[in-house]
Amino acid sequence: MDGVLYRGTDLIPGADRFVRELRERDIPFRFLTNNSQRTRRDVVARLVRLGLDVEEEHVFTSAMATARFLAQQKPGGTAYVIGEGGLLTALHQHGYAVVDHDPDYVVVGEGRTFNLELVESAVRMILGGAKLIATNMDPNCPTQNGTRPGCGAFVALLETATGVKAFSVGKPSPVMMRAARKELGLTTDQTTMIGDTMETDILGGVQLGFHTVLVLSGGTKAEDLPRYAYRPETVVPSLAELADLFDEHDWLPPWKVVAGRPRVPALV
Repeated sequence: MDGVLYRGTDLIPGADRFVRELRERDIPFRFLTNNSQRTRRDVVARLVRLGLDVEEEHVFTSAMATARFLAQQKPGGTAYVIGEGGLLTALHQHGYAVVDHDPDYVVVGEGRTFNLELVESAVRMILGGAKLIATNMDPNCPTQNGTRPGCGAFVALLETATGVKAFSVGKPSPVMMRAARKELGLTTDQTTMIGDTMETDILGGVQLGFHTVLVLSGGTKAEDLPRYAYRPETVVPSLAELADLFDEHDWLPPWKVVAGRPRVPALV
């Protein structure tokens, strides 16, 4: 969401109008975030403070995707967790017990409590047979105070120490993105992924066959595109341009082209 809806504490101009158009036209959408720290309620509280008219059902986090995946793989299992409230809450809601001895899984998410004691415990558990799960593999996270290490950086330490590769559930994993599409009740061709990051948002959308829209209001610039082997269908400066299309044209499905740009039925 950072770079698409807002930058730091400031709403990106046009984002509120775009979301309002989606709601008024009854177009299903989800906000996908790889940040596993906050619950969906916490995320909604922040978005509402920024001026967006959204509810809990509109948010889908990597913590939620991870908990659902584990509940499907091993119902009623146990996990040793390196992470914060959003991840812990999601695991509890899906029937998982958080333990500090002999877990089925070691689950790693974002957090500010990462220390060597947690790492040593996790390494022993993984070498003892616990499976390593990552909410995402983002190497860093943008914050108001600059960039800080992300979940992927923490996971890399555990992978190096144990020789075990983590299974990641967050974007661009199809596990998370397909689950979000199913929540929307849409087919693949009816779904559009809007994002500011080529390595997660756009890559995941391309791999799953979604329509893809890259906004240049975040981490990717137009001059970055030539170095990627894949491309988004559409590139726009920000959500403001997509919001303008609502005013300029009648609603069309995503596979129809308006002024060379596909329409967007779902924000994922």
